[in-house]
Amino acid sequence: MSVAGSASISAAGPWEGHLWLVLGGSSSVARSFALAAAAGGAEVLLAGRDRLDLERTAADVRVRTGRRAEAIYFDADPYTDHAAFADACRIKAGAAGATLDVLLAFGVMPEQAAMDRDFALAQSAIMVNYTGAVSILARLVPVLEAQGRGRVVVLNSVAGDRGRLKNYLYGSAKAGLNTYLQGLRARLVRSGVGVTTVKAGFLDTAMTWGLPGLFLVASPAACAQACLAAAAKGRDVVYFPRFWRWIMAIIKVIPERRFKRMNI
Repeated sequence: MSVAGSASISAAGPWEGHLWLVLGGSSSVARSFALAAAAGGAEVLLAGRDRLDLERTAADVRVRTGRRAEAIYFDADPYTDHAAFADACRIKAGAAGATLDVLLAFGVMPEQAAMDRDFALAQSAIMVNYTGAVSILARLVPVLEAQGRGRVVVLNSVAGDRGRLKNYLYGSAKAGLNTYLQGLRARLVRSGVGVTTVKAGFLDTAMTWGLPGLFLVASPAACAQACLAAAAKGRDVVYFPRFWRWIMAIIKVIPERRFKRMNI
């Protein structure tokens, strides 16, 4: 994360009185999002497994913005105690007198061929990308409903729009998460809480590094800005970059008899 990049991030909208819980805080998008939110006045709670990395990011946020930033341990594995974690976040938000908001930015994307050979790997990918996401969101929902306001932003993927030969298992988990978020959006709007699904295309992250056939790769910092802007506007579903909406619209209307023979 460059110092030069933080200059443009400072233009983010005001988030005074908000505490952003960033799940998957070690990802490049999450780091940029944390800095953007703090530059807009928010306090930040970075959650993930790599505590040392999270502490470094939190320190960087504090130095650059002067806002409170803290690291907290979180594992996406749904068999860990997500209920206790959600309660800890509720307590921290209450102590700060802040509205709790949530960015979910964790995920894994093993190669499809590797998951075809090893179902344990496939099962792990489904657990993190779908079950783990649903598990933690389900535990945070009562907290959000009780406060009667707030934002949830989930960084998802265009891969969930249609099953493709090269990543159909990953895509199926993302498709399931899309459907879950649609229902969650309908539930939480009744409590004044917004739910935004960000369907991202290819991003320049550790998860995609070295993968063949990537094109139109976007920066994590730009994605973070788009996530924060979508939350501020109360958007339901956004594609990032925006042109992916049209790319996926074309992909979705290709007849199945033709699509199944395409090498994509």
